[in-house]
Amino acid sequence: MERLKQISIRRIQNTPTAFSRFLLNEINWDDQLIGISGARGAGKTTLMLQYIKTLPTHLETLYASLDDIYFTGKPLVYFAEEFYKKGGDYLFLDEVHKYPNWSQELKNIYDNTPGLKVVFTSSSALEIHKGSHDLSRRAMLYNLPGLSFREFIELKYGIAFESYMLEKILDEKQTLASQVTKQIKPLKLFNEYLQTGYYPFFIESEKNYLYRLLNTINLVLESDLPSIFHIDFYSVLKIKKMLSVLSQIVPYKPNIQKLAAQSGTSRDSLLKFLYYLEKAEIVKWLTKDSVGINYLNKPDKLYLNNTNLMFALSNEKPDMGNIRETFFLNQLKVKHKISYPVSGDFLIDEKYLFEVGGQSKTRKQISGTENAFIAADGIEYPSNNKIPLWLFGFLY
Repeated sequence: MERLKQISIRRIQNTPTAFSRFLLNEINWDDQLIGISGARGAGKTTLMLQYIKTLPTHLETLYASLDDIYFTGKPLVYFAEEFYKKGGDYLFLDEVHKYPNWSQELKNIYDNTPGLKVVFTSSSALEIHKGSHDLSRRAMLYNLPGLSFREFIELKYGIAFESYMLEKILDEKQTLASQVTKQIKPLKLFNEYLQTGYYPFFIESEKNYLYRLLNTINLVLESDLPSIFHIDFYSVLKIKKMLSVLSQIVPYKPNIQKLAAQSGTSRDSLLKFLYYLEKAEIVKWLTKDSVGINYLNKPDKLYLNNTNLMFALSNEKPDMGNIRETFFLNQLKVKHKISYPVSGDFLIDEKYLFEVGGQSKTRKQISGTENAFIAADGIEYPSNNKIPLWLFGFLY
């Protein structure tokens, strides 16, 4: 345990605090068991380490990554109980999806050490409520998405803006746009964000960012998905082939049989693979039902999860119309329910209808509809029900 303590101290000391993610202030850190999920590269580990640095120094805290070789020889529950007996107050566990018996042992830790607070991170693909022991009644669960456009501006340029609720953007769009444009040129920064601004690691090297993003995708496919869904090497190859095909045609109203044939797999396997990619936040599927996804039913429309993936996976420059729709879906899905409408592009919270396009986009497809808006790219200021697309990057 002493070796892990030394690693923990170094990791905490070397964690920067000048910029922090929005979720840091939204988590109720007083809960006994907290789970933070998110895509690989979203910043879960940094978020957790930043919180540790806010704790009083008299509290006994320990950070440990469960892919450390230490945990191949010692059960996690024994490790936690030993730490608790020696005065441990907070235990922070990284990458629980790399630990085979995570569900049962976290339950045991929760039940056996009621004075110990535990925070754990996992891949977004890990289904906490479907583990061998249901943790959903014990753990408070949060998801960390990639950077919003607002967070990208703060991280890269050091200019901080507050986030806005959707209703505030719809009601006060002129005022909000004016406040932002007084400090920045949003269209220039928006184009940067669309290509290289979603994952926080862009700050380390923008030049190598897309290459590193491809490596991150490979790690998800070759390491995370097999450890979580117990799929074999040949399934991983088929998922890679499917993703290669899909990346060239999204947004896409899927012909499942055709896509299965192109990917060299069956219809049922294809739907399962799409479900795995959706859980891992590589693709996003849209259905007429906003409640949730089910791999027994096909999606009505498929997207890549974010615009950076479009640039990393595409052999050519992605279509601008597809980029706009992907951005809008990606930013709205964090705090809102989105469904595929009969007309228009997106129905938000079963109330607001949106059409997404360029500055010349008209209301033709949503005319006569109440609570209908255009999210328009290429404009700095709103007019009537036409709202700058970039402004929806300030929702979190």
